[in-house]
Amino acid sequence: MNGNLAEFRKDAPTDARQVRSRKVLNAAMLSLLEEKTFDQITIREISARAGTGYATFFRHYSTKEALLGDVASEEIAGLLALTIPILHAANSYESTLALCTYVGEHRTLWSALLAGGAAGIVREEFIRQARGLIEDLANPAEWLPRDLGVVHGTGATIDILGWWLAKGQDQSAEDTARILHRLVIAPLVGDGAAVPDPDHHQG
Repeated sequence: MNGNLAEFRKDAPTDARQVRSRKVLNAAMLSLLEEKTFDQITIREISARAGTGYATFFRHYSTKEALLGDVASEEIAGLLALTIPILHAANSYESTLALCTYVGEHRTLWSALLAGGAAGIVREEFIRQARGLIEDLANPAEWLPRDLGVVHGTGATIDILGWWLAKGQDQSAEDTARILHRLVIAPLVGDGAAVPDPDHHQG
């Protein structure tokens, strides 16, 4: 899917009935994502689950991808609001752990968002929002263009989270945070702080 997701969305709703319709369509999409992959979901199923008419869907969204974009946008905004500010702290591992903990606590939702045809849309929206929030992040690597760092960092983060969620329950948020921090986050932000070693216990 090419281009900004905003190209595929209708104008924001302006009255209470329009707002309600969008909310029930979003809820219907989230509900269906817990049952099947995005590729398997049809607009008729979304409309039926939402209790709205088929034509109502198209008054708000031009495609099911546009609806998913709205759903993903809200979830990603919450995730970034939680984690990006902590990157300004001395130890970016705490930010990475907060991100993984949040995703782990909302495992069903994020498993759905990162499965099937949804992953590409989620990645695009993640990158779009991160670009807007990362501009004033201190001390980026001098050799790395900032925009490339955002694209690589968010893309790699999505890949690692998707891998983790596909594994099931045997990998903890802490284990995943250590991997994500070492492979992606620390090199990007230049954070050389030690990460807790799970095999080293204080006596």
